[in-house]
Amino acid sequence: MAHAFTPAAVDRPPRRALDAPEILKARIDLAACFRMAAHLGLEEGICNHFSAVVPGHDDLFLVNPYGMSFDEIRASDLLICDFDGRVVAGEGRPEATAFFIHARLHALNPRAKVAFHTHMPNATALCMTEGEPLQWAGQTALKFYGRTAVDDHFNGLALDSSEGDRIARALGNADVLFLRNHGVMVTAPNIAEAWDDLYYLERAAQVQLKAMTSGQALVRVPDEIAQRCYEQMREGDPESARLHLESIKRRLARSAPDYAH
Repeated sequence: MAHAFTPAAVDRPPRRALDAPEILKARIDLAACFRMAAHLGLEEGICNHFSAVVPGHDDLFLVNPYGMSFDEIRASDLLICDFDGRVVAGEGRPEATAFFIHARLHALNPRAKVAFHTHMPNATALCMTEGEPLQWAGQTALKFYGRTAVDDHFNGLALDSSEGDRIARALGNADVLFLRNHGVMVTAPNIAEAWDDLYYLERAAQVQLKAMTSGQALVRVPDEIAQRCYEQMREGDPESARLHLESIKRRLARSAPDYAH
């Protein structure tokens, strides 16, 4: 289902310009997210993609190369592309939908420094049901209260810039976009918060679906309580997300240390 993308040729900038310590850290953090997403079954073949704007270079983004599964990606495998599709660092090319979605999303939504797109099973299942995907019936779901949008217009594969533009507009001011009949997009100001949201979004979807199979009606949290709980959660989210990412990096350092190479 994946499609190759053929970027234009470009004269690469001096290598040292893209080897700053903060860029290396972003590579390692993003590679850790790929590996743990694979471990948790949040990816789908070679079709899903994570991206992050390169620190210090708002016109460039890191993205996984076409043809690699999440569980084999290393920090050094990640590509750096510009918004015109040219690869300025790394070997290979991005997957076509990865480029058309992520380049336009970062260009049109500058606050979205990081964007994770997956077809993770439980959240994607909620993209296939009528009505609002999250029902605000579980505490974990309240982390996303008021932060989601739904793109109700499935339009086939994102194989041109206009489709990327449409998805970027559908996201609007939300952090999480449910793509009807497709999957989810999680955006954040940094890699740690994107990972944290991706993980807990899938957990929230999983328990909601489990409750729905009981045949009993879901008990929704009243709006005023949902809002208060959301505010409580968001207050501690940045630090909690940072610690969450550090914890998976420690796990990977024991089980798959090559991720950081």
